[in-house]
Amino acid sequence: MRVRGRLSWGRRARVGAALAALLTGVVPPTVMLTPGAAGAAAAGATVCEIRDDRLSEISGMVATDDGYVVVNDGADNEARRRIFFLDDRCAVRRAVSYPSRPRDTEDLAVGRDGTVWVADIGDNDRTRETIGLWRLAPGADQPVLYRMTYPDRPHDAEAMLLDAADRPLIITKGGSGTVFLYAPTTALKADAATPLALVGQVALPSTTTSNPYSFVGRSVITGGATAPDGRRVALRSYADAFEYDVPDGDLVAALTTGTPRIVALPDEPQGESITYSRDGRSLLTVSESASQPPGTRPTILRYPASAAPTPQAAESTTAAPSTSTPGSPTAQVAGIGVGRVWPLAAGAGTLLALVAVGGVLWRRHTLRR
Repeated sequence: MRVRGRLSWGRRARVGAALAALLTGVVPPTVMLTPGAAGAAAAGATVCEIRDDRLSEISGMVATDDGYVVVNDGADNEARRRIFFLDDRCAVRRAVSYPSRPRDTEDLAVGRDGTVWVADIGDNDRTRETIGLWRLAPGADQPVLYRMTYPDRPHDAEAMLLDAADRPLIITKGGSGTVFLYAPTTALKADAATPLALVGQVALPSTTTSNPYSFVGRSVITGGATAPDGRRVALRSYADAFEYDVPDGDLVAALTTGTPRIVALPDEPQGESITYSRDGRSLLTVSESASQPPGTRPTILRYPASAAPTPQAAESTTAAPSTSTPGSPTAQVAGIGVGRVWPLAAGAGTLLALVAVGGVLWRRHTLRR
């Protein structure tokens, strides 16, 4: 997801979604307008800096035994459309090209046998007829593309997880704090599009973590990660990581019924990537740098993975249940969940707040370079 001097279509769509959510009351104005708690959470510790100029729009990352694997999102520059293998000091040691042009690669996962899966699932305009997964087997020179189709309509998505059987799970980006889970109905085939099924939805906890996109940044999912032992997974927003326990291998049940622990990722420039360290003790992140001042390099940051939940923490992070039905095609419209509807008549104060927030967001995005 790129940020230019002007608002891209994707940026306009996200700002519009947030403002539409206010108008329809999907998110209470008193929550959306709460300022981020700047300085309340510690920044991540620097692991290493990526100095290769091809890696300015990193959207997915996984840690390996000897370094990292990263991908850019839908880069215009052909040289950036690669699967990049880095050493433990963030230097590129190998770059694997695609046999055809990917659309919008947004996340990564590694299977039990070391296979790298690239999620080509981004769709800012929600117009794609199919989404794709690129499978790069250990030692292979090129990845193989598997196409998939949604059962209802196109969705924008930036996160993918693998379950205990290496079955992919696609997590939509959302926009109002509710995201949807889709899984293949059959085994993936390289010569046919595999239908997806809606298998659940997740209501994200509310936070006040400071980030460049305010309340919008706290209500979307931009990446996912699985711990090396498979017993924990994390979803991230632009502001936080939500860590879920997966004690019995049932990934969907863990996400839809579990209570996440929150790890704040404050003020990352444009955080879209997350992975566990190989020992499982840390969460590692990296931001896109294309929209940052000249000379800014993407930097891998380390945060302690969350400890076991306490009763107090569990109570404070429990998400309110949604009343929308996961199987209903109307459960999500343009990335905005409709299960938590508030009255339209919020009063003149809400309308004034809407105008103010819209102006702030517009100015923030147009001035970012």
